[in-house]
Amino acid sequence: MNTLRNHLGLIASLVIVVLIGLGPIVSQNAASREVAFTVLRAIALASGLNILLGYTGYVSFGHIVFFGLGGYIGLYMITAQGQSLWVAMLLAGLSSAILAFLLGKSILRLRGAYFALATIGVNEAVRAFINNFEPFGGPIGMSVNFGVYQKYGGAMQALNMSFYVMLALTIVVVIMSYLVKTSKFGLGLLAIREDEDAAEVMGVPAPDSKTWAYVLSAIIPGMVGALFFFKNGSIEPAEAFPLHTSIEMIVMVMLGGQGTVLGPLLGAAGYQRLRGLLLINPLFKNIQLAVSGVVLLIVILFIPAGVVGWLRRRWPQWRRVLQ
Repeated sequence: MNTLRNHLGLIASLVIVVLIGLGPIVSQNAASREVAFTVLRAIALASGLNILLGYTGYVSFGHIVFFGLGGYIGLYMITAQGQSLWVAMLLAGLSSAILAFLLGKSILRLRGAYFALATIGVNEAVRAFINNFEPFGGPIGMSVNFGVYQKYGGAMQALNMSFYVMLALTIVVVIMSYLVKTSKFGLGLLAIREDEDAAEVMGVPAPDSKTWAYVLSAIIPGMVGALFFFKNGSIEPAEAFPLHTSIEMIVMVMLGGQGTVLGPLLGAAGYQRLRGLLLINPLFKNIQLAVSGVVLLIVILFIPAGVVGWLRRRWPQWRRVLQ
């Protein structure tokens, strides 16, 4: 019983993810499936970023670079090399992890605004490289031949399969986030977030810990990118490396509560709901990013601990669940 109580936060998070996935499964409605896919994708990206932003306090404005790189690696393996989606996703995740490891050894020496600016530079540099890399189609990008979907039962079956795989990936990243937070490694990351110099004095290997947190935070976005663009059937630089999506990921983490497992889920689900309402509103559909900025400002000024932090203060008896 005590073991179960210790994992209430993880259980609550997984229940939310499963409930989001069950909606379109029960209704068998294509529109609700696409909405759920978008929400699950946002949760996976936000939870991945939270391993870096939430646990170490390092703000990455260019985290979408792993999503885009994963998308390109995945589609290249599928279209040019004839590999299956599963192999493509694994290689996409591995490629993102390698890039994060190499970057982590250099830019994670920077702190604060310097690190944030460096991540923007990395994203723009990779986008510029891909834009001129002919094997990946240059500025035109790549497209999937519809014959590729036949091995998955056709295009419609591939869409359904993509949804189930996205649900599984989201569950994996939530479990990963929880395991990192509750491990000795995670405690070291949290110490770095509070005071990096003091953490090093206490024996935390800060450079290596930050690098591995960066690597872990990059794997899932890479795999999600491969799956997303396989589902979309095409990829090009502008849609693979959108800087505004990185900003939205930060908003989702901050809104729900950085450094918690449940926070990115609530933040991503809430933000996607808000975004959907703005997109169908003639007055706000062209300024949704401005609204995102306002939301982030409000969160920082009034609820810096996010929704989860506010709920913890309001109902402290629910702290085990609100992890």
